[in-house]
Amino acid sequence: MPDALFCHCRAGFEPELAAELTERAASLGHAGYARTERGSGFVEFICDEATQLARQLPFASLIFARQKLLRLAELRGFDPKDRIGPILAVLDTAVRRRDSEPFGDLWVEHPDSDDARPLSGLARSFGNALRPALRKAGWLTAREDARLPRLHVVFLAGDHLVLGRSHPGDSAPWPQGIARLRMHPQAPSRSALKLEEALLTLLDEDERSELLREGLTGADLGAAPGGWTWVMLHHGLHMTAVDNGPLRAHLFDDGRLEHLRADGFRWQPEGTLDWMVCDMVEQPRRVAERMASWLREGWCRQTIFNLKLPMKKRWDETRLCLDLFAKQVGGPVDIRARQLYHDREEITVFARRK
Repeated sequence: MPDALFCHCRAGFEPELAAELTERAASLGHAGYARTERGSGFVEFICDEATQLARQLPFASLIFARQKLLRLAELRGFDPKDRIGPILAVLDTAVRRRDSEPFGDLWVEHPDSDDARPLSGLARSFGNALRPALRKAGWLTAREDARLPRLHVVFLAGDHLVLGRSHPGDSAPWPQGIARLRMHPQAPSRSALKLEEALLTLLDEDERSELLREGLTGADLGAAPGGWTWVMLHHGLHMTAVDNGPLRAHLFDDGRLEHLRADGFRWQPEGTLDWMVCDMVEQPRRVAERMASWLREGWCRQTIFNLKLPMKKRWDETRLCLDLFAKQVGGPVDIRARQLYHDREEITVFARRK
């Protein structure tokens, strides 16, 4: 079986991820092809040097992938009464030739799709059975070890699974790449979950400590009813919410919020803010251009914003908007983008000047 990358994604966005992987692989000199079905929740990119491609294509650089795995093997048609035996056999043959070190953790998963969701119970129970068998065979450490690769078992059906490997430093830290966050009772809207996930996904721990602390300043463009404003206030920032609509009254309780009834696309601050965040429903190119002006003019030091994608040619629009944004900023700029679990027809972007 040829090597492959196996990537989880949002169901319905398989063509976008397939196009992204194909284009990115070609730019790195790798010939291959993407294999997927719309609605499946995953894409496989088949190529002869997938191990090398996995090293050259960091997970953090992918936009439409929730998780990136190196596919080790695909098993199908086995007896559902003995799923462990075929897995151990594959590990002792194909995988042993590549790398004999044990895995530091085991994740048993399924794609996040309508067809695969009924497999969640099987995945949960099978993980409990497989884990001790792997330890007995020497394939899994006695305790979780984040320094070692993870073993992934991804069920596509009861008698069809994919074995994959990920490295903790080059993959999502959650099974299926899904950050399952709980809605805080004080959050004004569910959109708060998008920004919370973005801060966990697009910033590392050191950056969150440095950039999200008391005393910093920020603005939320198109803030009403205040979901993103609430997140930034929760991190200790002093915020200016810019929107003609009303905000939830409790956001004003600690005195760190100013509400300006103004157009978020026209308003600009008198001095430099630490943050600008924006989740306005608007044409993505118009948003990209306006967000770029905030960095170019020095109105903020960093920004997180959403780009609402069209129904067709979403990968093309993504590339166009991000290229337009970088060009409009001018000079070196750090851009990180991802379609988050809590996003829908959109991607979330973090950017700051280098």
